[in-house]
Amino acid sequence: MTVTDPTASFTAQRVRRLGVTEHARDIRVVHDLDGILGQVTPESLITTGDALWDRWVHDSAFATPDVLLGLDAGGILPTVAVALASGTPYRLAWKLDLDLPHKARFSEPHARRTDVYTYGDLRGQRVLIVDDEITTGRTLANLVAVLRTGGADVTGIACLIEDTSGEARAVMEDLGVPLCTLTRI
Repeated sequence: MTVTDPTASFTAQRVRRLGVTEHARDIRVVHDLDGILGQVTPESLITTGDALWDRWVHDSAFATPDVLLGLDAGGILPTVAVALASGTPYRLAWKLDLDLPHKARFSEPHARRTDVYTYGDLRGQRVLIVDDEITTGRTLANLVAVLRTGGADVTGIACLIEDTSGEARAVMEDLGVPLCTLTRI
């Protein structure tokens, strides 16, 4: 299924993944910014970041973040794009276990490598989580729990795509975290 959001000129589709283990998700959401289906121009990176930031700014739950937090690997480009659009600094959560202070681990349950780490003291910071897509919401729920335990204020989640085959929106509502997306499939 391919969906285009006419206000953002952004497309996404579900594609079957081959050779996955029984615990990994067998569907991958691909989109205009990941470079899988075609080349990505610098202008489209800027346009997409502007569109997602504008969507967040006009969301009824809008709160100005102190920092953006993107996820390795699919959330890196959307995070950079939103940082450029908003002028907000960013951090990235990585699937690298490094010997650094203020490290927190959370789980991406549908991935081959499930451990993801945030670095840096986010205590007292207003954090907007940015990712490429959300389906079940389990990864982002795990991240929200870790951030809150560390004293961060999660202002919301901004994703390029909400895959409505999962229950992510309900999961985020249960956590009291606003979910803002550019496109739904």
